[in-house]
Amino acid sequence: LEAGVVLAALATDAGLAASRGEARRLAQGGGLRVNDAAEADANRTITSADLVDGVVKLAAGKKKIVLVKPV
Repeated sequence: LEAGVVLAALATDAGLAASRGEARRLAQGGGLRVNDAAEADANRTITSADLVDGVVKLAAGKKKIVLVKPV
């Protein structure tokens, strides 16, 4: 996570979106959140600075919420 991961790729790998394109559209529509803050840039890099208590909280819409823990 030190090098960073693109938000669209992370959302896809976490199962919040079926593809990177869908993740980009979700972000542009304001439906993708990182640590409860709306994120409009799907190309944003998620780094270790985004960790809160060792995890990154990703949410798509109101019901899809995933905690991502780096290993």
